Amino acid sequence: MDQVGKAKSGDGTLIAYRRTGGDGPPVIMVGGAFSTAAAEAPLAALLAPRFSVITYDRRGRGGSGDTAPYAVEREVEDIAALLTEAGGSASLYGMSSGAALALEAAATGLPITQLAVYEPPYDAGPAEITDNSAYTARLEELLAHGQREEAVELFLSMVGVPLDVVTGMRRSAMWQGMTALAHTLAYDNAVMGPGPVPTERLARITARVMVVDGGASPPPVRGAARAVAEALPRGRHRTLTGQVHEVAPHVLAPVLEEYFAAAA
Repeated sequence: MDQVGKAKSGDGTLIAYRRTGGDGPPVIMVGGAFSTAAAEAPLAALLAPRFSVITYDRRGRGGSGDTAPYAVEREVEDIAALLTEAGGSASLYGMSSGAALALEAAATGLPITQLAVYEPPYDAGPAEITDNSAYTARLEELLAHGQREEAVELFLSMVGVPLDVVTGMRRSAMWQGMTALAHTLAYDNAVMGPGPVPTERLARITARVMVVDGGASPPPVRGAARAVAEALPRGRHRTLTGQVHEVAPHVLAPVLEEYFAAAA
């Protein structure tokens, strides 16, 4: 039976979470852009028979609070509060920018037993480095003027979504939910930092980490995943054949189950 609750973060912000599963080892799932606990529910349900899975709304999303000013350190404190709820330590799974946040939490020394991350969206090398400062300035300008739809469109274009696909998304039921979370795009951007793989920061992580990518994802995305794995003292790289950034839960779940169970 699912258990819902709210964890109090270091600055007093309440973080809404849901625990799924029984008495198995705890696993905390960290979502990426536009993601909420509800979005992580299908994967959590597949892991629940073996683990106690905690999904949560990152600050500023869903049922969680949001305290200004934003700082990445506050999101790390949110994870620390969830680790307390989990019993003091847990494994982490992070997706996309949530992968970068999970890695940052581990680099600060939180009691994270092991990590699995899927396609952290760093730039792998000079050929892939984009002008993040221009994107940051434009995103901040749009959000400051309440242009939420334009901010979503900017993000989607930045990550390579074709214009015709964006046009179709604007007509879909998901668009309203995405625009409601537009302000958190600035949070994800802060988590990602300048863009390149933060090799020195990753070198501080002592936990073992599995970095996963999709075999059908673009080469720069896969290159970044390999670069992250190589920068980690205890990193390993795994590719899921035929998968893309929107990875299928039924494909990913057995890989995570095997990995997390190995040290359980």
